[in-house]
Order: sequence, then C-alpha cells, then structure tokens
Amino acid sequence: MSEQNYALRIAQTLNLTEEQVQNTLNLLETGATIPFISRYRKEATGSLDEVQIGNIKDLYAKWLELDKRRAAILDSINEQGKLTPELREKIEHAETMSVLEDLYLPYRPKRKTRATVAEERGLRPLAKLLWQQCPIDLAREAAKYISEEKGVASEEEALAGARDIIAELISENAGIRARLRGTFLRYSRISTRLIPDKIDEDEKYRIYYKAEELLSKAPSHRILAMLRGEEEGILRVHIAPDEERTLSDLKHRIVKNNSNGAQQVWMAAVDSYKRLLQPQMETEMRKFYKEKADKEAISVFIKNARQLLLAAPLGQMTTLAIDPGFRTGCKVVILNPQGKLLYNETIYPHPPVAQYKLASDKLKRLVLQYQVDAIAIGNGTAGRETENFIRHIPFERDVKAFMVNESGASVYSASPVAREEFPDYDVTVRGAVSIGRRLMDPLAELVKIDPKSIGVGQYQHDVNQKMLQESLQTTVESCVNYVGVELNTASKQLLSYVSGVGPALAQNIVDYRDENGPFVSREGLKKVPRFGAKAFQQAAGFLRIREAENPLDGSAVHPESYKVVEKMAKDLCCSVSDLIKNKELRRQIVLQKYITDKVGLPTLEDIMKELAKPGRDPRTQFEMFEFDKNVHTINDLTPGMVLPGIITNITNFGCFVDIGVHQDGLIHISRLSDHRISDPNEVVHLNQKVMVKVEGVEVERKRISLALEKG
Repeated sequence: MSEQNYALRIAQTLNLTEEQVQNTLNLLETGATIPFISRYRKEATGSLDEVQIGNIKDLYAKWLELDKRRAAILDSINEQGKLTPELREKIEHAETMSVLEDLYLPYRPKRKTRATVAEERGLRPLAKLLWQQCPIDLAREAAKYISEEKGVASEEEALAGARDIIAELISENAGIRARLRGTFLRYSRISTRLIPDKIDEDEKYRIYYKAEELLSKAPSHRILAMLRGEEEGILRVHIAPDEERTLSDLKHRIVKNNSNGAQQVWMAAVDSYKRLLQPQMETEMRKFYKEKADKEAISVFIKNARQLLLAAPLGQMTTLAIDPGFRTGCKVVILNPQGKLLYNETIYPHPPVAQYKLASDKLKRLVLQYQVDAIAIGNGTAGRETENFIRHIPFERDVKAFMVNESGASVYSASPVAREEFPDYDVTVRGAVSIGRRLMDPLAELVKIDPKSIGVGQYQHDVNQKMLQESLQTTVESCVNYVGVELNTASKQLLSYVSGVGPALAQNIVDYRDENGPFVSREGLKKVPRFGAKAFQQAAGFLRIREAENPLDGSAVHPESYKVVEKMAKDLCCSVSDLIKNKELRRQIVLQKYITDKVGLPTLEDIMKELAKPGRDPRTQFEMFEFDKNVHTINDLTPGMVLPGIITNITNFGCFVDIGVHQDGLIHISRLSDHRISDPNEVVHLNQKVMVKVEGVEVERKRISLALEKG
C-alpha cells in the first residue's frame, strides 16, 4: 500500500481530510514531534490536536506492520509454489492480522503433529474419502491402510489417523476460524475457580474463588485481577462460550448428512474443537481482552498521571520541607525559591524521643532566619501528627503549611538522579528535598521519577510494560511542552522531555550553562554542541528565558514568527515590548494583513494570545486545603462523618480519597453521583478537594467506604 493510500485510509477511519493526514505523516517522517506539530504547524494539519496526531501515527504504524507481514506471507507461500490467484487476492484484501494469519495457517511450516504423523503413514486418501461424507464400508476401506511398516496396526488406528488429518484441516479453515472467532468474541464467558489447597493470605481474590461472567462485558480491572490471580497460582481461569451451542453451530457448517462417513467427520470436528480450536481461540481471547484491558488501564493511568503532572504549583518561594517520621525523627530541609538546598537537619517532635519544645524552637528559628514562605509536609507516616505539630507553632512571620503527596519520593531519593544531585546527602534528606520541590513545581520534580511509582492508576504493574512506558513518555512530553520550560533553571531531566531535545542534548545544555552562565537569548542555544537547526526548530518555542532582552524569548511565540510580531510593532510605530504591555495597541492589529503562504490565521491567533499573557503558566492556581483537625487515624472514623479530602487516584470502578488517616478511602463509582455514570472522570479529577461522607470502616482490613457529598 502506498503512503498516499495509507493517508486516505487513515483519513476515512478518523474522519479527517486526506490532506490533513498526508501533511501530518510528512511532518512525522521528517522527525517533527507531536507537541511541535500540534502547536506550531496548525496550518499544515488543519489544527489537529496531539491526540489526533497520535492516532494518525499509531494507525500508520499498525498498517505498516500489517503490510510488512502480508508481504512476508505472500513470499513464503509463493516459495512453496502454492500461491494461487484466488489465495493472493484473499491475502491482499485481509484487513486484520488475525485474518491474515488464518489464511497463512495451512501453509505455515509445521512442527510434528498428530495429523502430520498420520500423513506420513499414508492416511490422507482415507481422510479425503471420509471428508466426502458418503456411506462406505468403513472397515473394508480402513483395512487397506493397515501396514506394519508404516505403523498402522488396525482399522481403528487407520480411521483415527484419518480423523486427525480432518481435525487439523478443520482447525486451519479460515472461514470456520472466522466464524468461531466471532462466537468467542460475542459469547465467551470468563470463569475463575480457587485452585484446591491454595492459600490466598490476604483474601485479595475472595470474590473470584467461584466467579463467572460474560467476557465482553467484564470490566478491565476485573479481567486484570483474574489474570493476576492466575499468574500468582491462586486462581484457575477458563474462557469459552457455551460448548453445546458452539458445537451445534460447527456441526451445522461441517456435517452434511447422517452417513457413517459423516459420523467420522463429526467425531473429527468435535476433536478439532476440543483439542485444537478451543485452546487456540481461548489463547486469542486472552490476548485480545488482555490488550483491551491493558489499554483501558493505561488510559486511566495516563489521565491520572497527566492531572498529577499538571497540578497547580505553589511557585518560587523559600520553602521548609519535612519528611515526617516517629522513631527516626523528621528530616527538615530549607530550599531557596529555585529549589536549591540551603540547610538540613533532623528534629524529634514525636514519641519515643518527643523533644517537642526543642523541635518547635528550631523551626521557629529556621523560618525567621531563612525568611521561609511555605512549609511542605509529606503525607506518609507521621504526616498528620507533624501537620498538627506545625499548626500549633507560633511563628513570627506569616507562613503557610501544606500537606504534600509523597508517593514515589523514596524511589527518587534512592535513584541515580538523586545521588547525582546530592552525592553528599543520604536518602532521607533527598526525600525531604523532593517533597519541598513537589510543592513548588510538581511537574519539574515528578519528571525525575519513574511515572509508575507516583501512586496513580490501576494494575499498572500487570499491563504491557512497553505500551505503558511509551504512553507515559508521550504524556510526560506533552505536559512538559504544554507548560514550557525555563531554560536557565530547568534540570536536565526536565529539559530531556522538551520537543527535539532528549537526554544527550539536555546534558549538553546543562554543561554549556554551567560553563558559560545563563542563556541571554534563545539564539544562544545554537552554540550548544550538537544543537543543530532541526533541534532548534523543534525545541525553541517550548524553552523560555525570563527577563530576556527580547521579550518574545520568554513567551511561547516561536522564533520563526518573530519577524511577524516585529512587523506588527513596526506598523504600529511601537516596540515589541509596547505591544505586549498595551492592550489597546494589540486591538489595532488586523490579523488578515499578516497572512502569508507560511503563516495562517491559526498561528496568528496563537501569537495574539501569547502577546496578551507571554510565558504564562497554563496550570491552575494553587488552593489552600486542611484536613479535619479532629481526625488523625482510621480509629477516629465513624459512619456518618462528613470530612474534607483530596482525590489521590481515579480508577474505572471509583476513586480514592485521602482524608488524613494514612489510609485512603474508596468512593465506589455508584456513590459518586445520583445518576448512573460510566467514568469517574465525569465527576471528579485528581487532586480535587472534596467533601465526603464515611459510609463504612473496616479497621482490621484497613478499608474505608466513602460517598461524595454533593454541592
């Protein structure tokens, strides 16, 4: 299939124009990134967003792989001298990989099977005779094939071998497989049983000890849970439609009459289904529905990760961060507004040491000495107790305290990234630094952690890890480029996600910055080793230089559009800075006047938005939040309580809420709304501040059931 045909087919599938798709494919082919194409090539794509561009890329890769396999199959069958015009046409028109493989199955090189053994014994003519389904003298016909030399000892052995050949022929028939696949897809039931004598210590799989449901209707999280239980050797999972109904349909398609030949064919068909087709189709269904469940679980994870990465930043403030602890104490660090570590020490405000007064005095002194603006407190062990301790200290300056989700902070603190940043400090200090930086700028800090470790999503360790990693990479890149990166302060980890940069160039940027001082313009990037014209084109618009001589260097206006803005300013007899500061001047601009063959209305409209708020952070404003002061542990909870909480994770079956008791509660999807919803994201979002009602508490199992309070 030519690239032109790919473009047409993708356009029809995604309901786009062929030109949009072809232009997008051309840009991707030249190495342009999805964020760059979406933001700076709207004229070429018709303003496609990142999701649409990603869909084009995925479909193109999928059909490219299909055609590559198609060509290999045609070559293989042709080399065998078995490629008929009819077969070629079927293969060339196959639209899915499963149909393609079904057509190839009879010609695929085989390992030794019961059918191949029977063929070696010369039983194919007998199989052909039986396949005609005519009344015959079975014993007489079978006796012709008895041979000590070929290992056929009796009439029954000859008939059994012939049935083996027929069974394999049935299992390799593309039409039968297609029909059976449809039956399995529509009517398969997934059933689970507890394996005898197996112990499920935490009773994680109790609801699956004896369960059954229609596979096509089973939610992804239940499918993944069942398969995980099987993987752990606790459950046995079986997938198949009703056997009697399926065999009846198979009989209708294969058996022609009631002759003794037909009876042999029916015996072969039953054997073919039970020994070959059913296990093969079950494997296909497992693969198909596992991939489907993986995609749904990854989609949930990606939604959560995106919301977490784009959480509201507190901003650049001098911050005191605390990684709480009881016996080992609370690790305290002071960070300057750029996140640089200024000071660290350990205090012991809680039992067993309980140096309450000493710890309080130290914090009062530190807040005053370093002119601290905010206090970040990790929400793990001793988090609520530390928050309560902080709120009772009479500081001599206005300082606000915030609870910070510390999921993954321990992963960061032990990582090579943390060791490189803080080679002279232990993991506890690094963890506290991470907590403080998360408050100041969640995105800049979370990019240093494997996204699978940030505590959102469902079953992320059970899904296809390659698919998950690719999706996460795309999501992090999207978030980083959506927000933009401050060139002179960004870490190499953050820079590596900028469009067109990557880890090697990010390191080069940091090295150049360290050797030559801060960048004074985007043009300075061209002096960075290996930072060529292509990298500059892809990256420049997403990199910001605050307080640059050219104000556009601090905006999302791409350098390739600077001349357009300069012409606007010249036409109004003012400077670019005047244009940015003066709303009345911008109102005088007639955009149509600046349209060229390369710059269209979409780009001009984006430029005007950026001039109005150059380099603005698109993330939401930071909000204050406090847990209920009377609730600290799960033992403090009673049904009927209404409490403030923060949404920490969203799954297909509901969402989890931190209410400040070291154990998140679950709001089942049925308790999120008065009306039926199919996706919790319709009602809530990650990090949302909510009021919840406690509906049930199981202290021993550490389970809290909640309902969302309306209004």
